[in-house]
Amino acid sequence: MLSFLNRLVTWWNGQTVGTQLWTARNGVKVGQDDQGNIFYRSRDGKRRWVIFNGEAEASRISPDWHGWLHHTWAETPSEKPLPHKAWEKPHLANPTGTAMAHLPAGSIRRADPVERRDYEAWTPE
Repeated sequence: MLSFLNRLVTWWNGQTVGTQLWTARNGVKVGQDDQGNIFYRSRDGKRRWVIFNGEAEASRISPDWHGWLHHTWAETPSEKPLPHKAWEKPHLANPTGTAMAHLPAGSIRRADPVERRDYEAWTPE
């Protein structure tokens, strides 16, 4: 019951009931990415959208699918994959605020902060 109520009134817990009805009536599934997000287009091809698998976080969409969503190219990445260079890393969501976030040497969030020798804090007289 709680799951249904969450879907009824919130959008960050996956698709709402309204989005599910809209997608069922007007959507055509065109593909799915490696994170389980499902991509749709309208029957006339004018609108494109994504139903997130889990939290609705835009940085979880890979550049390939992002380009398709914003009408940069017509073919989906499953129809015509983009060529990737050998040096390119796989797409990762934005880790800010998580345990995987980048912590520079002087960050107070590090377990072992390194004391900086190239900076002297200003103190008033």
